[in-house]
Amino acid sequence: MNEPKESCIFCKIAKGKIPCHKIFEDKNFLAFLDIQPVSHGHILIIPKKHIVWMYEVDDKIIAGIFKLTKKLMLALKKSMKCDYVQEWVSGEEIPHFHIHLLPRYSTDDLPNPKRKKYLEGEAENVINKIISML
Repeated sequence: MNEPKESCIFCKIAKGKIPCHKIFEDKNFLAFLDIQPVSHGHILIIPKKHIVWMYEVDDKIIAGIFKLTKKLMLALKKSMKCDYVQEWVSGEEIPHFHIHLLPRYSTDDLPNPKRKKYLEGEAENVINKIISML
């Protein structure tokens, strides 16, 4: 599971080697739209440093990523007009610690989601809505 950071897709995104639909970036974190969202506005938040599991993260990074998570959850709730925002911590499917933020609606088809793709221009529209609420 501890794949080298040179082959980690999230490390490549953080370094700008692979493009993403960026929502937030600072020296420690990057937040961007999932390319196969469960719903529009599905965000991934990653530390820029390659860390596979949450328990490997120092307390300063943990505090920072969860403060950012809350900030983005509030922006998602307002901008996407969803009923609530679900979050979950991961590191398994892509071996780089990350947090998913998923806008949820009382009418959605979860827990059996179907991944979607953004149509041309949709991702930019979603990003603009979210950023306007930050």
